[in-house]
Amino acid sequence: MYTIPFTDIDEIKLGHEEDLENLTGCTVLLCESGAVAGVDVRGGAPGTRETDLLNPMNLIDKIHAILLSGGSAFGLDAAGGVMQYLEEKDIGFDVGVAKVPIVTGAVLFDLAVGNPKIRPDKDMGYRACINANNQTCPEGNIGAGTGATVGKFLGLEYAMKGGLGCYALQVGDLKVGAVVAVNAFGDVINPKTGEIIAGTLNADKTSFANTSKSFLSLIDKNQHNLLTGNTTIGIIATNAKINKSQANKIASMTHDAYARTIRPVHTMADGDTIFALGTGKVTADINVIGVLANEVMEMAILRAIKSANSVLGIKAYEDIHKA
Repeated sequence: MYTIPFTDIDEIKLGHEEDLENLTGCTVLLCESGAVAGVDVRGGAPGTRETDLLNPMNLIDKIHAILLSGGSAFGLDAAGGVMQYLEEKDIGFDVGVAKVPIVTGAVLFDLAVGNPKIRPDKDMGYRACINANNQTCPEGNIGAGTGATVGKFLGLEYAMKGGLGCYALQVGDLKVGAVVAVNAFGDVINPKTGEIIAGTLNADKTSFANTSKSFLSLIDKNQHNLLTGNTTIGIIATNAKINKSQANKIASMTHDAYARTIRPVHTMADGDTIFALGTGKVTADINVIGVLANEVMEMAILRAIKSANSVLGIKAYEDIHKA
């Protein structure tokens, strides 16, 4: 088993576009030849597109792109640009009179960080596709992670910067990778040590308040809008041959990685979502894929945090964990 670039996975491309001034962006995974996909949504406040198509009971058997975007529900507009890009390449589900690109996706809430009037739109989605050249795998304040933050129990003043992370592994011919935009309400934990590496800060802004323990203060209080502005959205990609049921199961299994690295997770104001897709190149046991999916997702989440940079006074990992 060894580490590979996420973009080494067969027949996928990854592209990003961001607005660093207004702090929002989107990330697009293209699978132009089509890929079998599934999804598992566990957060209580999701913003998603075309996820019903991924139900094994429904007609569509392959997708052509997955969008991860900032901008809350407004950011779903970026999918229009992805569809335009694919249609121009004559890629899509053939309905006789046209080919309809199958573009699914999910959004996170970053409106409170940058300019709430500027969100990913059709043009940004199109440019993210143009940027999908697979030459690099940038992380941190990039794409859907541009305006991401974590640890918002006490508001943005005591939150920390989240971001986008990627990680992939290869075992034999099997490749499994994760890309994730980490914008959690909760703290991010190193699962090997149990240490909080990013999250809600205390008043001194050098130590952690521990969001899970702080949650207990809400037990007899009626708090409104305390939990707004969150969501971790990610993708597992593999070159394995899988069907829609297996893709959905892999997405479900991978939520264990969220649970091990984010506390609390899947709150009523997180839209936590994981997509899983397979490009059909190698045969592999679904349990092996699931184990690897959790490994790569955990690492991608940690890399998203460690690669992020401070913005607008919101501290990043390197500001707290100085050498």
